[in-house]
Amino acid sequence: MIKMVATDIDGTILNWNGVFSPAVVNCIKELDKSGVKVVLVTGRMHESARVMADELGLKTPIVSYQGGLVKEQGKTLYERYLTDDQAEKIIEWGKGENIHLNLYNDDILYSEQDDKEIRRYCNNQHTTYVVKPFCEIKKDRVNKILAIDYNNPDRINLYENELPKIFPELYIVKSTPYFLEFSNKEASKYCAVKFLQKYWNLKDEEILTIGDQNNDIALLEAGGIRIAMGNATGELKQIANYITDTVQNDGFVKAMEKFVFKTARTL
Repeated sequence: MIKMVATDIDGTILNWNGVFSPAVVNCIKELDKSGVKVVLVTGRMHESARVMADELGLKTPIVSYQGGLVKEQGKTLYERYLTDDQAEKIIEWGKGENIHLNLYNDDILYSEQDDKEIRRYCNNQHTTYVVKPFCEIKKDRVNKILAIDYNNPDRINLYENELPKIFPELYIVKSTPYFLEFSNKEASKYCAVKFLQKYWNLKDEEILTIGDQNNDIALLEAGGIRIAMGNATGELKQIANYITDTVQNDGFVKAMEKFVFKTARTL
């Protein structure tokens, strides 16, 4: 019996129009009402993810920053940061590659330029940002650093393959075709879900994980039942137990009907 559903947000329960469909909202309410712990697991900053959780009426812990921060109603349960030295090395690399970087410190988003990349990003994420030279920021709680290239996703693919060899001490993952994320080695969706599994004393088979992008590979690997969206990457589909419909066709809801509600109703 499934006791925990760990779900990605964007492209999994939040559709391409940036909204939760009525079917998804009702499904999550039914899961919550039935006692299933629905946990949002996202690369978004915590404040952005909290807005999503509030919209869905969830009180469960929120996993943000790819797993670098787990908070439950304002209380920090788990956190992993980049060191100042690690952050400086990434910033130096970014300057050398002339690529836009977002820096997140203590759940505040910083950009060195007020350019089209940061405006487009924040418009899609519904977040605010501070423009400030990175050298003037005290990097004591760097949640993650995000590299963005909206014009050349092939460059992101190249970096995803090459950079783990250059920065083996970091967790580096592509979260969309345009985003490459740098974080602590223990700031993965896998680590966060496994923390919550221990926190609630759950068995592997009681955990369902679902997502759509390469950063959800770590998420799916943490679950007993691993579901890829119909719009998922090929890499994610390869490790899934089951491939559901797309986000636009309420694939999340269909997966819950198959693996959670149907099972519960036959008991």
